[in-house]
Amino acid sequence: MVVSVERDFYGNGKLVKPTDLSLGSCRSGPQTTDTVVVFDNGLQECGNSLEMTPDWLIYNSQLSYSPTSSRNVPIIRTNSAVVPIQCFYPRHGNVSSNAIKPTWIPFSTTVTAEERLAFSLRLMTADWSAPSSSVVFQLGDMFYIEASLDTQNHIPMILFVDSCVATLSPDMNSNPRYEIISNNGCLMDGMQDDSSSVFVAPRSQADKLRFMIDAFRFTDSVFSTIYITCSLRAADINQTPDPMNKACSYNKPSS
Repeated sequence: MVVSVERDFYGNGKLVKPTDLSLGSCRSGPQTTDTVVVFDNGLQECGNSLEMTPDWLIYNSQLSYSPTSSRNVPIIRTNSAVVPIQCFYPRHGNVSSNAIKPTWIPFSTTVTAEERLAFSLRLMTADWSAPSSSVVFQLGDMFYIEASLDTQNHIPMILFVDSCVATLSPDMNSNPRYEIISNNGCLMDGMQDDSSSVFVAPRSQADKLRFMIDAFRFTDSVFSTIYITCSLRAADINQTPDPMNKACSYNKPSS
C-alpha cells in the first residue's frame, strides 16, 4: 500500500515535518521528498485492519498528523488531524478466454483508491504440470482448466468459480451460449448424460480450483472456436461450503 501526502498538508503554504506524520504505527519511507511524504508498507503491516463484505476486501488505516514544537518552544501553530485511509479490493472478477487460448491475462489493475485481486484462468496439460501449448482439441478430448488467485501480500483466501459460460464470441451475453458452471459453483455440464465433467478434488491449494470439461462444439454453427468466460470470487480461507460458496460436481447413478 503506497500513500503519498503533500507536505502542504492544510493547503496554506506551510509545510509539515515528515516526522510528524504516521500511517498507523509506521513512519514515512526513504521515498519522501521536499514536498511529498511517502508511506510504502504492506497491507497487513502498521496495524491495518481488514474488513470483509460480500463484495469487497477493505483494508483500513489512519493517517495521523501530530505537530511537535520546534526548538523546544512550548507552542505549536497547527492542529493535529486524523485521516481515515481505506483500500478496496473487489472480491469478484471476470476472467475470459481469448478463443480458448491459454495465455489469459490476470485480471488486475492498480488505482489510487481501489485495487483488484489478480485472478487467472488457464488451460492446462492433462497432468496439471504446465499450461497447455495447444489450443486445438478434438471432440472426445478434455479441457483441463485451472482457476487461480494470486493473493500476493493479502491474507490467505479460498477461490470459488461462481459461473462459466461458453460462447462463439468474446461477448459473454451473446447467443448461442452454454452455461458450464452456474448457481454459485455447480458444474452444470456434468449433468449431461454424455459428460464426465467434474471439479478436481481435493484441491491442490485453497487459491486454486481445477475442473475438467468434455470438449464440445455448438450445433448448427460453422464456427469451431469457442470462448469461455468465468466469474471468480475470493472468500475467507476458513469459509465452509454453503449454498453461496461451493464447488459441486454431479454424481450420476451407475448403470
